[in-house]
Amino acid sequence: MLKLNRLLYSTVAGDTFSDRIAPTPEQRRILNEARIAIREHLRPLISKATVTVLKMDKQVEPRFRTQGSWRYGLCLQQAWVSQELDWDYGIYLPVDVWEDNGPPHEMAPLYFNLVEGALKAFCASRGWSLIPGKNTCIRVKISKWAHFDIPLYAAPAREFQYILEKAARAVSLRADSATPTMDSAAGELDEQEWSELDQIVLATRSGVWTMSDPESVCRWFEQLEAELKDQFVRVCRYLKAWRDFQWKNAGGPSSLLLMIITAQNYESFPGRDDLALEAVAKKLPKALLDAVHESGIDDGIENFNKLDSDGATGASVKAAALAAGLKRALALPAGSESAAITIMTEQFGDRIPTLTHLIDTDGGGSVRSVPARTVSRPVIPATKGG
Repeated sequence: MLKLNRLLYSTVAGDTFSDRIAPTPEQRRILNEARIAIREHLRPLISKATVTVLKMDKQVEPRFRTQGSWRYGLCLQQAWVSQELDWDYGIYLPVDVWEDNGPPHEMAPLYFNLVEGALKAFCASRGWSLIPGKNTCIRVKISKWAHFDIPLYAAPAREFQYILEKAARAVSLRADSATPTMDSAAGELDEQEWSELDQIVLATRSGVWTMSDPESVCRWFEQLEAELKDQFVRVCRYLKAWRDFQWKNAGGPSSLLLMIITAQNYESFPGRDDLALEAVAKKLPKALLDAVHESGIDDGIENFNKLDSDGATGASVKAAALAAGLKRALALPAGSESAAITIMTEQFGDRIPTLTHLIDTDGGGSVRSVPARTVSRPVIPATKGG
């Protein structure tokens, strides 16, 4: 029997699958510089337009926040040239007129037009593309391999004012600091500020404000990560990378669906990511055919399996092939390292290293002879705000 763990991950930086699916330092630099450029361009323009365009009583400053896969560390290198890295970067606007369900109805399309208009010439000047048509965000494509999705949120101005004053008081009480946090000073919501926001609505291009808790998934995932540790996160990354390779041109199970299924079926195998991955893969074919709910995100109301009947069946078939392939590769005898790499490449693509020395033999005292330690799911109440 073979041990494939070092093919997937090593505590020593090297040429593993984990290394190959991670965004490169250069990609991170380019994306981070683009994020800052977008923020610094939009912040003064939006602030000025809150009075001249949005007709607020006084000028207010927007806040910005990274969310989605970059927030919880699951953004991966694309498996195919046709795929793109996606950075979700929300804009949060304090609004002084708050009706029963949010800002005035007419403010939503004005907000959209304002931000999109402010980005049009800016994107052209940098060689970026503004992608029109999405109802819930503005998309900025900064290269052939990456884009930013910019959703537009609003929250009551009184909440913003309260949390900023509270943060300022906390800073003034710290003997080692006399200035706001770097994030706050830069116009980005920090964790303390974010956790205090209770009412958040999302603007849509169609002019409707919808209630939103954009960080509910992040809170849920971060609590799981704290409880289940890094191996759990890596298994989520492996399955997302598998999905990206198996569905070249979109489709397949969503990243969130795979995250939830992993959380609900995760077993800890210290030092053996291959076995932890196999444990979830065994449960994946059936889970993809069923409704999938998660009380830690929305009280268990929403079905996160959005696949239609044909899509679910096709995904289940691919997942069964993954589970069978992992079982077959792990069961191979010593001397079959190249065959194991071939099997793994069929499932995960050529980002699987072809380095046979990364594969060890699982000797007589096999880890498989000891039952895996199943980690109990933590009780995570659905919370408001976040």
